[in-house]
Order: sequence, then C-alpha cells, then structure tokens
Amino acid sequence: MKWEGRRQSRNVEDRRRPAGGFRGLPPGMRFPTGGRFGRGGVAPLGGGLGIIALVVIALIFGIDPSALLNGGGIGVEQTSAPGPSSSTPASPREEELKQFVAVVLADTEDAWHAAFSESGRTYQEPRLVLFSDAVQSACGYAQSAVGPFYCPADRKVYIDLAFLDEMGGRLGAGGDFAQAYVVAHEVGHHVQTLLGISARVREARERVSEEESNALSVRLELQADCFAGVWAYRTERAKQVLEDGDIDEALNAAAAVGDDRLQRRSRGYVVPESFTHGTSEQRARWFRQGLSSGRIGACDTFSAPSL
Repeated sequence: MKWEGRRQSRNVEDRRRPAGGFRGLPPGMRFPTGGRFGRGGVAPLGGGLGIIALVVIALIFGIDPSALLNGGGIGVEQTSAPGPSSSTPASPREEELKQFVAVVLADTEDAWHAAFSESGRTYQEPRLVLFSDAVQSACGYAQSAVGPFYCPADRKVYIDLAFLDEMGGRLGAGGDFAQAYVVAHEVGHHVQTLLGISARVREARERVSEEESNALSVRLELQADCFAGVWAYRTERAKQVLEDGDIDEALNAAAAVGDDRLQRRSRGYVVPESFTHGTSEQRARWFRQGLSSGRIGACDTFSAPSL
C-alpha cells in the first residue's frame, strides 16, 4: 500500500505507556471477551476482531481457548494497580506504525465523508486511541489481549500497535493492507453506530435466544467487513494507493479471523451456532462485496437471504 508522505489524521489519541509501565489491573476489574454482546446488555467491547487475540494468547500460554470461543469471560484475580511508567521511548517501528495508522484513518475519513454526503448525511469522524498493555474506555477497562475494538459509547477505535505488528507471525495475515483492513473494519463499526444499525441490533439481541443473538452478531460483523471493502474501493478510486498483492492481503486477513478457522485451530472442530463473526469464506466474501461496489447499500447483510 502506498502510504508514505500522505495526509495523516489528526484524530489519533496516543495513550501508549512507555515500555514496562503496566503492572496489572485495578481491583475488581474483569477481562472482557472482546466483540461480544451479552444477552440483556452489552459486553465491554462494541464489536471487532478481539476474539482473535484471545485465541492466540490462549494458545501461547496453554490456556484452553474453547471457553473463550463459547463466550466466557476471563476473571482476573489481581489486586495490583498500574505502576509507574518507565522512561523507555517507543521504537522506530512503533512510530512507523503510528504514522501508517494515521494515514489509514485519514483515508477512512475521506471515503466515508464522500459516501455519507452522497446520501445526504454528514459523517462524524471517530477518534482512534493507541494504547499499550491496557486501556480505559467508555465501554470498560480492557487489556491489549482483547485486540482492536470499537467502543460505541465514546465513538472511539482502540488499537494496540503490537497486535498489528504480530498479525503475520501469529495469524498468518501479514502485510500493510491486512493491517489497514483491521483499522477499516473497526471504523466500519463506527459507521454502523452513526447509521443507527448497532443500536437496533443491540435491542434485538436482548429479546432473542443466545443462538439467535449470535446470528445477529455475525451479520453485524460481516457488514463491518463489507464496509471495510467500501473504504478500499473508494480509497483506491480516489488515490490509487493499491500495490500488487494488497487485495490478497486483506482477503487473507479476513479469512484468518473466521470463526470456523479459529475454532478448528483451538479445538479441532467447529460449532456453527456459537459463531459471532462469520466463517472465513463469509468474511472474505463480504469484504469483496464492498470492494466491488463501493456502496453502503451493497452491505445490507441483515436483508441477505444467505451470508
């Protein structure tokens, strides 16, 4: 992706701790599951790719990931509060990623301003918060292990740059356009908030069974994937930023975070009724749907007879 030297968004809020600054969770805090809505309310995170990192962390440290994929949270039995920050500066790689994310965010701003304007709406830009180790959002306190997420309560996207840097090695989804897809997906959740879609889905999920609630979550996540494709279409058309292999990187990233692939990797089999984000094939297909059309209306996953 051609990103160097291009406009960077001013809506980036840097809350990164210097290396070694995190010392644990405040008393009583719990570890959110990331991207799941619970029955009767909203879990700490408002949608996104957080489940990926939970599975990866579980595999690395020998934890059974099936509890996470079944929707269970992890209780953190720590009583220590965050300690003093170290004076270690951010690495050149982190600063490069920060600039890259700011460029991608600027591209989402341009794309969605244009798309909203075409339908007589006004786009309100989200802020993107960079953090390390843990962060406090209006949706709750989250550790970096939950991965990137969007909080509708404060209309902010939260990203730990370490997640982006490790996507290739841990998930087999390397490349800068794969990283850009992650940002665009989370901004897609912001678009859903502005359009009132997230609120309607949240209300509907409170009235149905867990399996039906999961099915609504899948449609919400696939629509965010489609909106990421809309961003890619509009950005390429306006700025010609794509390089050879970029689309394949994004499609590979979308497929890498499919529920079926994650469940098969963690437990050896899949439980479709527990899916909350969609299969690898569905996620790649809906990203491609947005990419081929560039239109919000092409991303109506809720009216689609099949996904």
